Amino acid sequence: MDTAIFKFRKLLIPSFSYNPSAGFELGLSVSALKFLGHPDSTTISTGEVEVSASTKGILYINYKHNIYLPKNNWSLQGNWQIGRTQALDYGVGTGRRSEYAMFNIPDDVYQLKYTSFRFKETAYRKIKGKFYGGIGIILNAYTGIDEEHRDDINAYHYQYSIRNGFPLWHYLANAVTLNLQYDSRDHPNRPYKGIFANLRFKTNQKIIGSSENATQLITEFRKYWGLSDLNPEHILAFWHWGSYLLSGKIPYLELPGTSSDNDGRGGRAYTVGRFKGSSFFYSETEYRFPISKNKLISGVAFINAQTGSNENGLTKVKLFQRWEPGVGAGIRILYDKYSRSNICVDYGIGNYGSRGFFINLNETF
Repeated sequence: MDTAIFKFRKLLIPSFSYNPSAGFELGLSVSALKFLGHPDSTTISTGEVEVSASTKGILYINYKHNIYLPKNNWSLQGNWQIGRTQALDYGVGTGRRSEYAMFNIPDDVYQLKYTSFRFKETAYRKIKGKFYGGIGIILNAYTGIDEEHRDDINAYHYQYSIRNGFPLWHYLANAVTLNLQYDSRDHPNRPYKGIFANLRFKTNQKIIGSSENATQLITEFRKYWGLSDLNPEHILAFWHWGSYLLSGKIPYLELPGTSSDNDGRGGRAYTVGRFKGSSFFYSETEYRFPISKNKLISGVAFINAQTGSNENGLTKVKLFQRWEPGVGAGIRILYDKYSRSNICVDYGIGNYGSRGFFINLNETF
């Protein structure tokens, strides 16, 4: 057996990305990969630290990891981040803002700025086969929120916070999670086949410092079909992500929405947080195909749709009432065969004139 696969591998990657929310983003990413058990029974462990700054004033340090112990009996999945963010805020719900936004103000888009500290860690234990159960902790803090429009009664954050009893400039969303996961993917970065499914029960509790109590159900499902016996890079991939408020109240910046998934990659064609709601549903289908014989260049075509609710606003929007579609295509440039890591360049088109390039490392899902 080639013992090189057991060696610790480290990649130092100057990162460059672009999307309509952040603008041009420059940073440095350090990735590490290693099998902590036999590759036949253990998924490769990955970790990544990224420091980044963008032309739109977004600064952050992010650490993500997926650690798998021998035979996948235990795994540890985490995402830690500190950063200063600004984003365009269009209000709550989906559909045309002139008809379905929270306060029926057709032309007002606010620049929402805040500093966030986010910590999410989940420990999983193998139950049987590909099934895992886990318990996690989430500690999220937001401060310096919406300083330019804090006293603007028309601002969406102001109205939502006043209506739901949250402070205007800072709050906490600390939670405990119970998780059930199924994972049969052949690789975590770029699967050729398999299924990933996760069911998460999340409860924000004042007893652990959360500003308000709330209960949410979060679902995720990914499926990869190999379309060719001769070339595994012909793949049809499907992704669903959803978050549903069962009880209580969550702060404005915790509302699920566009790119609220763990990696912040959903909703290509739209800016981060373009749509949001107390409950949110997202799905995407992507066809992946090879272009060059040496596997250096490949391509994708995708279509997605999202819908969000706004049950408590002045304008009522129910989940699944209004859908926002997006379509697009892109190319992939392979830079490390061992980790199946690639550079992704996509162009997406959505409703209301939304369009733009999205450049990132590794597959969207």
